[in-house]
Amino acid sequence: MSPAPAGDGEVALQVPGDSVGAVLDGLFRIHPGLRGYVLDERGALRRHVALFVDGDALQPKSNFALALRADAEIYVMQALSGG
Repeated sequence: MSPAPAGDGEVALQVPGDSVGAVLDGLFRIHPGLRGYVLDERGALRRHVALFVDGDALQPKSNFALALRADAEIYVMQALSGG
């Protein structure tokens, strides 16, 4: 599966799955290197990563069991910090 550019630094992929966790597992099968950027060693979202499902922020302590509609959109974003 090739990523399709969707805009400024954005890449759109279609990954099947009926829950957030299933889609993330599918994404990590396609791009294994992303797992360490998105999840920590316990499998939880990293502190500076945010997930949005259809525009709504997913709670950081979510277990990723949230069911998805067939046309759901998930955004994975890395928060920027600095000083």
